Amino acid sequence: MRKMVQKFLFSVFLFCTFHALSAQDLSINPTLISQYKNTSDTFLGYDAFGYSYQITNNVFSKIKGKEIFEYKNVSLGKITKVDLQNPLKIVLFYEDFNSVVLLDNQLNKMTEINFSQNATPIVVSAIGMSTQNQLWIYNTLNQQIGLFDYLKNEYKTVSIPLIEPIQYYQTDFNTFYWIDKKNNWYSCDIFGKITSLGKITDFDRITIVNSSQYLFSKDNLLYFKGMNKLNPGVISEIKVLEKTFDNFYYKDQILSIFTATDISNYKIVTP
Repeated sequence: MRKMVQKFLFSVFLFCTFHALSAQDLSINPTLISQYKNTSDTFLGYDAFGYSYQITNNVFSKIKGKEIFEYKNVSLGKITKVDLQNPLKIVLFYEDFNSVVLLDNQLNKMTEINFSQNATPIVVSAIGMSTQNQLWIYNTLNQQIGLFDYLKNEYKTVSIPLIEPIQYYQTDFNTFYWIDKKNNWYSCDIFGKITSLGKITDFDRITIVNSSQYLFSKDNLLYFKGMNKLNPGVISEIKVLEKTFDNFYYKDQILSIFTATDISNYKIVTP
């Protein structure tokens, strides 16, 4: 009987210890590594070569020290989206004119595509760089994801029609990620395979890290959500110094916080 009581008490101890550990502060404390003034309208991020990218007065620029490259195209209206995945082939999307411009590493125009002139009707509302001279396309005419070969000027649909409108999207070379209006998270690969990745927490802004991790802001607080065996779906607050901010950027364990006046760069280690 005594052994049974001891075993029971030990089980209770383990249970309480586990839950105490689970309830402890799961916050992430990044290290501030640099801070400087923000003079741009929209700061877009950095590349591996140390260049920063921004938009000011609808002029796209690339800067490192005293080295400055600029590109503007007043005939296409406002820049809607910029894809910096390949700094040798940068994508500028002008949604109002259903057009995209590809730039080289000195921001010289390589290609300009007007999708309204394509043999297959395309109205683009989402775009990103993919593999093998292709662009990810979300065509609102058929509500399907496709790939556009900008060298051959050929377009092919890869996905079935999406049921819900896209709230947010993000791409890498092999994957088109999106979150629909109901906060459902999906991915589509270059072969058209769609995978449900779960439900996303309510957010104001978000950056997808991979198929199981993302950073998001809500009410001027910043969070990381990741999946692991010990804590599936755990949410950790990222303790930055800024009380309010306009946007954030994350890549390769560097977190940048943008305010109207400053850019702060943090080194961050995620769980």
